[in-house]
Amino acid sequence: MTGTEDSGAHALPASFEELEALKGIQYDMQASLDAFYRMYARPQVDYATTVLGDRRAAKTVVRSLYTHLALNWDAVLFQEGGPEAYAWRALKLRVETHARMTIAPTADGRSTAPSANDRTTAVHDAVRATLGAMRSQLADAESPLGLYTAIAALPVRQFDVIILNYVLGYPCSRVADIMGISAGTVRTHRRQARKHIAAKLGIDLSDDEEKE
Repeated sequence: MTGTEDSGAHALPASFEELEALKGIQYDMQASLDAFYRMYARPQVDYATTVLGDRRAAKTVVRSLYTHLALNWDAVLFQEGGPEAYAWRALKLRVETHARMTIAPTADGRSTAPSANDRTTAVHDAVRATLGAMRSQLADAESPLGLYTAIAALPVRQFDVIILNYVLGYPCSRVADIMGISAGTVRTHRRQARKHIAAKLGIDLSDDEEKE
């Protein structure tokens, strides 16, 4: 891992003290886990907030993630792809589980859970403003909803890269660290995502745009 996340990461209520309240468990946080928390908690909360549309829920999800990591840290260090890749998979699972569990019917039988489109209005607005080389073509798109629909239809890894890179503004090298993959793989996912979005919107990318 390179660099450290700024001190804002610790605006997230720590869950480590809560471990001591578990039946007879005394927990001393390992230095490597503390460093991991400082580096990745903030982007993990940012991602979960974007997907769930609720920062409080996102912090709850990330607290659950770090409670799990704390109790299994020695084993996590030896997981395939390293702790970054393992933590990302575990975060995604918790985000998806939380989204499913918050669905509740109203009196008329409709779901009270925000729809994907409602939950991520900010996502397609941010993407419209940050897709760089595609901006002029996107200005001619029929609607922001069409853009979001194209993004929502992306394969999971491509969707994650779009959110982390374009929406949240993390550079490819940082996205690679967060997801536990190589920067080259991030760039490949980004390129493929742009092509999928362009195809969905009927946009022809120039050669330079396809390479970007």
